Amino acid sequence: MAGRGSRLRPHTLTIPKPLIPIAGKPIVHRLVEDIAKVLNEKIDEVAFIIGEDFGEQVEQDLMKIAESLGAKGTIYYQDKPLGTGHAIMCAKESLQGPAVIAYADTLFKADFNLDKSADSVMWVKKVENPSAYGVVKLNQNGEIVDLVEKPKEFVSDLAVIGIYYFKNVEVLKDELQNVLDQKLTRGGEYQINDGIEAMRKNGLKFVPGKVDEWMDCGNKNVTVETNGRMLNFLHNDREKLIADSVKIKDSEITEPCYIGENVELINAKIGPNVSIGDGSRIVNSSIKNSLIQTFAEVQNAKLDNAMIGNFAKFDGDFKEISIGDYSVLE
Repeated sequence: MAGRGSRLRPHTLTIPKPLIPIAGKPIVHRLVEDIAKVLNEKIDEVAFIIGEDFGEQVEQDLMKIAESLGAKGTIYYQDKPLGTGHAIMCAKESLQGPAVIAYADTLFKADFNLDKSADSVMWVKKVENPSAYGVVKLNQNGEIVDLVEKPKEFVSDLAVIGIYYFKNVEVLKDELQNVLDQKLTRGGEYQINDGIEAMRKNGLKFVPGKVDEWMDCGNKNVTVETNGRMLNFLHNDREKLIADSVKIKDSEITEPCYIGENVELINAKIGPNVSIGDGSRIVNSSIKNSLIQTFAEVQNAKLDNAMIGNFAKFDGDFKEISIGDYSVLE
């Protein structure tokens, strides 16, 4: 998670993308929890590969995520954007035994049993437009026999979503070390796929783990959409999404919505598919399909597909706005 997330600016100017909240909880926190559910066993360590400039508060927040799972938290730094293979090797001290490697800007929903007899499991999702993704090709036994990046002709409709299980991740570490030593780059970057391909050619067994839902958080529009989808999943699971401390006056809420602690709603229509962070205040406004972070103040607005940062103030009749932390638009 070392990248800041330039496509999600201005929201990532003050906080890295994996810590943007979705339905009231940071993306990376939800991702780690969902991986833990699929593994269904104790996690010993969660290692986070971040940028050196993320700051002490971010590191403390990440440690709390690991602690919430009863695991040790470790921080590693990737000082240069040299690709996924390079990022993974920044955490080489933690690469031992069974491990999951995940890119922290994606969320998923899955209900499959992890095949721990395989040397590796790659999370995949069936997609309508395979040419836009990296896809896996399977043999008659359901094993992965090829990885094809953005195929021009149809190879498979199973897209790789960026989450991998390795029965012994030290094998991947050794292959990625060879990639780094030989300076095998693609577009100036070292890629995990070159390590995976070397493992597969050496006879290791790779199988797919098919997820039911795959949600991206790459830019503002898809992040707002993912927030809405996640709210619906949580609502259907009967998870409590509206804090008891919410103050409601002459307002109505159409679920699903996440509304955090000490939010104040005055003459407001909220929902569906809205997340509002702790301490925010909404007055004389109608809001749907939007994501508002903590301690924001929104007045006289009619918002749809909007994203508003922490401590921001908005008063106006724009509809699809995207303003970052501490911004004022009146």
